[in-house]
Amino acid sequence: QVQLVESGGGLVRTGGSLRLSCAASVSVFAINTMGWYRQGLGNQRELVATLTVDGTINYSDSVKGRFTISRDKANVFLQMNNLKPEDTAVYYCYVKRRFPTDESWGRGTQVTVSS
Repeated sequence: QVQLVESGGGLVRTGGSLRLSCAASVSVFAINTMGWYRQGLGNQRELVATLTVDGTINYSDSVKGRFTISRDKANVFLQMNNLKPEDTAVYYCYVKRRFPTDESWGRGTQVTVSS
């Protein structure tokens, strides 16, 4: 079973920055996609950014130009700059494996942006 451990959430003022980290207990060679999703209070979980094994990066329109996803082996990071109150949410790490084919989620880390 894949375990994902997130860190780096917290409280920050509008315009501030945070860096989220996620360590996955998974073989690097089995990874297809790593990424981040978020769920605000009363909202559905939504994509923030993903990075696939071929290097393709996908960002939601709401974070383009402000957030940067990166990866180092089985760790994935999300650098969040110019944070806005609407970025407040629980952020979840996500990993999709190629073999076996499955998806895993972290427990989430809270990001709160005050106005």
